Amino acid sequence: MMAQMLGLSKRGLPALLNTLRWSRMIQTSAVASKDAAPQPVPLSKLKDSFNDATSVSYLEELEKQFHDNPNSIDRTWASFFTNLERGVSGEAIAEAYDAFEKGKIASPMRAAALSSQTIQESMRLILMVRAYQVLGHFASKLDPLELDHRPVPPELDPAYWGFKETDLDREFFLGNWNQSGFLAEGRPTRTLREILVRLKETYCNSIGYEYMHIPDRDKCNWIREKIETIDPPKYTQKEKLNILDRLAWSDMFETYCAKKHSTAKRFGLEGAESLIPGMKVLIDRAADLGVDAVVIGMPHRGRLNVLANVVRKPMAQIFSEFSGKSSKAQEGEYTGSGDVKYHLGTSYNRPTTSGKMVHLSLVANPSHLEAVNTVVLGKTRAKQYFTDDIARTKAMPILLHGDGAFSGQGIVYETLDMSGLADYTVGGTIHLVVNNQVAFTTDPKEGRSSPYCTDVAKSMNAPIFHVNGDDVESVVRVCQLAAEWRQAWKTDVVVDLVCYRKYGHNEIDEPMYTQPLMYKKIKTKKNSHQIYIERLMTEASVTQDQVSSIHNKISSLLESEYEAAKQYTPSKKDWLASHWQGFYSPAQMSRIRNTGVKMDILKQVGTAITELPATFTPHKQIKKVYENRRAMVESGEGVDWGMAEALAFATLLSEGNHVRLSGQDVERGTFTHRHAVLHDQNTGEKYVPLSHVFPGQKPNLFTVSNSSLSEFGVLGFELGYSMESPNSLVLWEAQFGDFANGAQVIFDQFLSSGEAKWLRQSGLVVLLPHGYDGQGPEHSSGRMERFLQMSDENPYILPNVDESQWFAGGHLGTQIQSANWQIVNCTTPANYFMVLRRQIHRQFRKPLIIFSPKNLLRHPKAKSSLWEFDDQPDDAGIVGVRFKRIIMDDTGLLPKSRAPRPPEEPGCKRIIFCSGKLFYELHAEREKQGKDKGEIAIVRVEQLAPFPFDLVARELRRYPNAEAIWCQEEPMNMGAYMHVQPRLISVLRNEGRQVQDGIIKYAGRAPSASTATGFGQVHTEEQSKLINDALDLSF
Repeated sequence: MMAQMLGLSKRGLPALLNTLRWSRMIQTSAVASKDAAPQPVPLSKLKDSFNDATSVSYLEELEKQFHDNPNSIDRTWASFFTNLERGVSGEAIAEAYDAFEKGKIASPMRAAALSSQTIQESMRLILMVRAYQVLGHFASKLDPLELDHRPVPPELDPAYWGFKETDLDREFFLGNWNQSGFLAEGRPTRTLREILVRLKETYCNSIGYEYMHIPDRDKCNWIREKIETIDPPKYTQKEKLNILDRLAWSDMFETYCAKKHSTAKRFGLEGAESLIPGMKVLIDRAADLGVDAVVIGMPHRGRLNVLANVVRKPMAQIFSEFSGKSSKAQEGEYTGSGDVKYHLGTSYNRPTTSGKMVHLSLVANPSHLEAVNTVVLGKTRAKQYFTDDIARTKAMPILLHGDGAFSGQGIVYETLDMSGLADYTVGGTIHLVVNNQVAFTTDPKEGRSSPYCTDVAKSMNAPIFHVNGDDVESVVRVCQLAAEWRQAWKTDVVVDLVCYRKYGHNEIDEPMYTQPLMYKKIKTKKNSHQIYIERLMTEASVTQDQVSSIHNKISSLLESEYEAAKQYTPSKKDWLASHWQGFYSPAQMSRIRNTGVKMDILKQVGTAITELPATFTPHKQIKKVYENRRAMVESGEGVDWGMAEALAFATLLSEGNHVRLSGQDVERGTFTHRHAVLHDQNTGEKYVPLSHVFPGQKPNLFTVSNSSLSEFGVLGFELGYSMESPNSLVLWEAQFGDFANGAQVIFDQFLSSGEAKWLRQSGLVVLLPHGYDGQGPEHSSGRMERFLQMSDENPYILPNVDESQWFAGGHLGTQIQSANWQIVNCTTPANYFMVLRRQIHRQFRKPLIIFSPKNLLRHPKAKSSLWEFDDQPDDAGIVGVRFKRIIMDDTGLLPKSRAPRPPEEPGCKRIIFCSGKLFYELHAEREKQGKDKGEIAIVRVEQLAPFPFDLVARELRRYPNAEAIWCQEEPMNMGAYMHVQPRLISVLRNEGRQVQDGIIKYAGRAPSASTATGFGQVHTEEQSKLINDALDLSF
C-alpha cells in the first residue's frame, strides 16, 4: 500500500522518492526469490490518482510536470506536491491516507496538512489572532480625511510570527479552550490567507474595536461572538433604504438651515451626518431590548439636528427659534430669560421601526462642555427609582461628547467613575463621541497625551468602538452593538465616531487660519450622504428613482415646516413631565402650606427611628447617641440638630415622599453628628434606622450614600435626580462649605439659572457647613457672598404686602416663587426641620442653599423642644406653623408680637441684625455685659434670600429709636453684608428712617483676600472685637 511505503519516509519529496526506490528493490528481491516474473504496470495506472500510484519514475515525472504547470496533473497530486512544498511531512501524509483508506476522514490532504501543524505554529497563530484583537484598530481605516497616518504595528504582519508566503494557502486549525469567535473550538479550518482576510475585515477596516483591556473573559467572548463571524455581516435592501433615508434627513436638514440662515450660528452636524442614523438605530435596538425611556445629554454641535431628527421636536418650532424672538407670555405663564436655540432641551414620545414607543428627553445644558453628563445620569437614576426599574433595563442614558472635551474635561472621569457605584449606577451609559479630529482650534496632538480621545474610558473597562464616520453602515453596526452591550452587561460603552467638521467652530468661523491642510481636504471632499448613494448605486441596492423619491419627500417637508414656522405660536408652556402637573410657575400664586407635624406622629416616628434591633450590636458611643435621641422624644426637650434632621426625613417618609441624601461622608456626617448608617461591631452588618420608619416601607424610599470624592459630578447627579419628580427631597452635602466651589459650574450654569433659562424646576437642597471656629481659611466659609450675589432679587424694590393675609402667611404674593433660589442660615434645630419640610409642602420647587452649622451641632443652647416641631401655633393670631424667616429678640417686652405693626419698644437703642451661629456668641456676651434688659436687640435673619423685607420692617417698627447694625463673622467683602446693606437701606427709607452716610453700620472682620486667618490667636482676637463692636453703643 502507498500509505505503508510513505510511512517509512522522512520529510520532503527526495526522501519520499528514496523510500519508494528501496521499497521497489525489496519487492523485486522477493519476487526473484520466488522465481516469479515481474508484472507490468498498465499505462492507465500510471496516469491514475495519487491513491494508486506505484512508480518512482512516475512520481519524478509528476514532480517535473507540477513545477512546469500545476494544472497539468491530477488535482490530488497537485495537492500532494503543494503540501510537501509547504512543509507537510511524508509521515503526516501517510497517516492521513491510512485514515482515509479506513474511512475515518473525508479529505486526506487537509488532514495531512493539519496533522503537520506543529504546537509552535498553533501558538504563533493564536498569538497573531490576538495581535489583531489587541492592535488591529491601529491599522483600521478610521479617518475619513485620510490625514492620520499611523504606523501599522509589526505584530499584524504574519512574517512577524514566522509564517511565509508559501503558508498563505495552507489550511490551519484555529481553536482554544473557552474562547469565542475566530479562536472558538469547532470553527471550520481555513487557509492562512482566509484567516488574514477575515481578521483584516474585522479589525482593520472601517471599525476599530478596543475591548481586550477588559479583564472579563465572558465579556470579551460576547464581543468576539458578535464581530468575529465566519462571514462579514450584511444589510438587506430594506435596511439600506432606511439608513439612506435617515442619512438624507441628517444632511438635508443642515443644508436647508444653511440656505435659510447663512449667517446664523447653529453648530451644524456637517461632516458627522452619520450620527443621526447611528443614534436612531441605537434607540430602535435598545427599545427592542426593553428600553422605554432614553435621557440624552449633548453639547451644542449637532443639537438642532438631534432635536429635529432623533427626538422629533417639531421643525416649525426649531425654525421659529432662528428668529431669536421671545414668545409672548400668556396670562399666568412664565417665559423666563430663555437661552440660545442650541442649548435648549425637550422631551417627546416617538415610535421605533418595530412599532414600540420610547420616551426621549434631551436635557438642556450650557456651553460648558461635559457639565451635563452627571445631570443626565441623575435624571436617569431617578426614572429607574420611580418606575421600579431595579434591573435598569427600561431607562437608559446616552451622552454625546466632543473629542477635545472627552479627553480634556475632568468631569468625564467623574462621570465614568459613577458607573459601578451602587447608589449612582444607571446600568450603563452609551457614550457617543463626535470626533471632529480638532477641538476649537487645537489639534489632537496638542490636546491629549493618549493615542485616542477615548482612552480615559479604559479605566472603567468600557469597550470602545472606533468607526469611520463616512461609512454609515459601520456606524449603524457599532451603534446597534453598543445598545446590545449596554442591555446585556449594564456597563458603559463608547462609540468613537471619527469624522470632521465642515466649517469652523461655528458656521461663521474661519478654520483655515489654524488648520489649512485639513480644510483644503474638506473643501474637496464628498460627504457621507453622497458617498453612500454612490455605494448603493454601484452595488445596485437602490435605483436613482428611489433616491430621488427620498430627496423630494424631505425637501417638501422642510419647506412646509419652514412656512409653518412663520405663523408658529408656542402653546402654553408644557412645564415639566406629567408627574409635575399641578405645580406652579413663578407667575402663578401658590398657597402657603404649614410644615408642623402632629405631636403623636412626631413621637411615633421618633420612637421608630431610635429603636435598634435586639440582635444588632452598635458602637457604644453610637448606642448612647440613640439612647439620647430616644430621651429627646420621650421628654420632649433638648432636640439637637441631628435629631431634628432625622425627624424631618422621617415625617416626610411617613407621608410617602422619597428622601435621598448624598455627598462625601454623609452617612456618618463629617462632624460625627448624623449617624444615619450604623455598623454592627461584631458582623459589620449595616442598619439604617430611617429605612424602618413604618412597616412595609419601600426599599430605598430613604437613601443615604457616601459619594465618591467629587463635588462637580455628584452635585450634578443630584440636580438631575431632583428634576425627575417633585415628590422627593434630594439633598447634597459638601464635606465643608469651602469645597462647594469645586462644583461652581453646576451652581452658576444650572442651579441658579436653570429655571429662568430652560423652564425646569428643581427642589434640590444643598448643605454647606459654614462658620468661623478658628480652623483656618479652608474650613471656615462656604462663600455665602457668591450665592447671595447670584440671587436675582432687586434690592431696591420691596414686595407689596397685603396685611390682611399677614397671619396666614399669604401676604407676600409670589416673592419666593419669583426668586431663583433660597438661601438660609438657620440657628435652631426646629427651624432647620421646618425649612426642610417646606421644600416639599408647597406647590412649586426652588433650590435651597443651607449654610449649615458646625459647632451648633452640639451647642448646649442650640436645642429645640419637641413642641416647636408640632402643628400648633405658639403666637396669638398666627395660623399654622411654618419656617421662621426671622427670629425675634428674646429680651424687652415679652411675649413678642408677630403682628405687622407690633407694640413699640422705644427704649431699645440698637438692633443687631445677624445670621447663623454668631447669634449665640453675641447673646452670651450681651448677657455677660448686662446689656440684656432691652437696650440692645439681636434679630436673627434666618432667610437671607429672598430677603424678608416685611419682617425686617416689622422689627424696625418695634424699635423706632434704635439704629440698625449688621454683624457678621466673615470679612466685609464676604458674607452677607453687601447683600443685606442695600435691602436694609431700602426698608429703612420705606419706613421713613434716616440712613447716615447712606450705609449700614458694620461690625465684622475687615476686607480680606483670604476667607479667614490661619492663626488661632488672631482668630480669637478678631472674633472678640467684632462682638464687642456690635454691643458697644458708642461704636
